[in-house]
Amino acid sequence: MTTALLEPPAARQGPGPLAEPLIEALDLAITRLVARMLPGDRRAAGVGVGMELAQLRPYEIGDDVRHIDPAATARTGQAHVRTHVPERALTTWIVLDVSPSMAFGTARRLKADVAEGVALVFGRLGVRRAGSIGLVAFGAATPRVLPPRGSKPGIVALRRVLAEGVAPDGQQHADGLADALQRVGRMARQPGLVVVIGDFRDQHGWERPLASVRVRHSVLAVEIVDPREAELPAVGHLALVDPETGARIQVDTSSRRIRERFAELERERRDTLARELRRLRIDHVTLATDQDWLLALGRHLR
Repeated sequence: MTTALLEPPAARQGPGPLAEPLIEALDLAITRLVARMLPGDRRAAGVGVGMELAQLRPYEIGDDVRHIDPAATARTGQAHVRTHVPERALTTWIVLDVSPSMAFGTARRLKADVAEGVALVFGRLGVRRAGSIGLVAFGAATPRVLPPRGSKPGIVALRRVLAEGVAPDGQQHADGLADALQRVGRMARQPGLVVVIGDFRDQHGWERPLASVRVRHSVLAVEIVDPREAELPAVGHLALVDPETGARIQVDTSSRRIRERFAELERERRDTLARELRRLRIDHVTLATDQDWLLALGRHLR
């Protein structure tokens, strides 16, 4: 995908200040989340189990006999064991929604602004302790994929994608989330953290790929909403455009029946989403455009 297929929203506000103390607090919260949800053991940088040799040292009582090095033992006449550099540090995958509906917002900022902030926070946390971050942006005609990178190159690449914006109206890819999750499943060979950021609107077939990712990875679903999506104001006749499809409709918001039906359908949609994520045992946090999203994220994860 080229940057021409995306464009920054006209009302873009940005994610706002990223308070360092809150990010520091989130670091511990994410560590606990991964420890609780990640299948198997997470190995950090240092001496441990892996393929790269760290050192040979004399055998001590309690060492695993499977780590005894035959050549060194024969050469010195004393049992020696091999210790290794771990195979990996934690890799964080960000699955980011750049569909047209993310350009919507009627409060402090757009949904895309909140998504940008969440991605930056997890990106900054992801490169700590020799970690790396990868990204799959979905919702446009073609996905944007960044392979895992560590330290400054990883953050620079992430910021570059975030600056590209979202897909124009009518160019949403309805199976984008499912495709993105399948890509992560193929690319992420070692267990890690997968953070799905988006509004989960008009996406189909993502449940099975998400369940497959959950088998090997710790997964966090960050749902971003705007209060105006939950109910219609009574302001008379409105001409509305569906940003995902580009379809135009006329709505008489003075009708109480229409407003109640709209609110009911939205509640059912969100209840279904929350129920499905619970069934898949996915940690789920909802952030709104009218709140301090960083504080809300910290409160949920602590």
